[in-house]
Amino acid sequence: MAKKVLNSNHLKLIAILAMTIDHFTDLFYPNFPAEPLPIVFHIIGRLTAPIMWFFICEGFYYTKNVKKYMLRLGLFAVISHFAYCFGFGIELNPLKGSIFNRTSVMYPLFIAVVVLYIRQYVNTLKPWQKFIIQFILIWSAFPADWSCIAVLAIVDMYAQRGNLRKQMLKIVQWVFVYAIVSYFFVSKAYAFIMVGVILVYPVLKLYNGERGNAKWMKWFFYVFYPLHLIILGILRLYFYGNVNICL
Repeated sequence: MAKKVLNSNHLKLIAILAMTIDHFTDLFYPNFPAEPLPIVFHIIGRLTAPIMWFFICEGFYYTKNVKKYMLRLGLFAVISHFAYCFGFGIELNPLKGSIFNRTSVMYPLFIAVVVLYIRQYVNTLKPWQKFIIQFILIWSAFPADWSCIAVLAIVDMYAQRGNLRKQMLKIVQWVFVYAIVSYFFVSKAYAFIMVGVILVYPVLKLYNGERGNAKWMKWFFYVFYPLHLIILGILRLYFYGNVNICL
């Protein structure tokens, strides 16, 4: 059995590195060309989302104040929306352009926490009322990066918290659905790279359940995520002008 040598800070740094590789591949290979090198880089980038999902589950479980956690993620989702649109050259007007990838993955992460909160802490509503609210919230994430899939994966992963193998099965299940939709409506090459999510399993198996000593890492991602998108946007304008560089 492999020794568990990675704490949460290590895993978050891996996610940040994979995300940076993924996003800057979009800069240097815009509009997702079906070429070997960008496909390899984007496959590496598939590590990011499952690690994010995993730590949303952990964060929701361990947080001392769920409402503050939701508020922080909600504020982060708003800030990240503008950074994401600027980074990739996405029209801010939701009525223009594609229905896909209109805001960052931070919005589905926020919605997932809201759904988990409703399921676990809201007892004043009837089951059918909770179902309708959750249904609307989940579908509100459809236009975001990773769409509703991120919300559904997190909710199912949380139900299997403590069993990494079952959590991985949930990841594969929902990413497969995402890949099928991508294959028919977005890009066959984009659907193919989804196989990269399986790389996260051996990485997460090395997680030792510890936070790590670098307390600043708690806030580093909140700063790095919009900041790297702003840098991406500046370089996009420099290289290509005000054009959309993603699918």
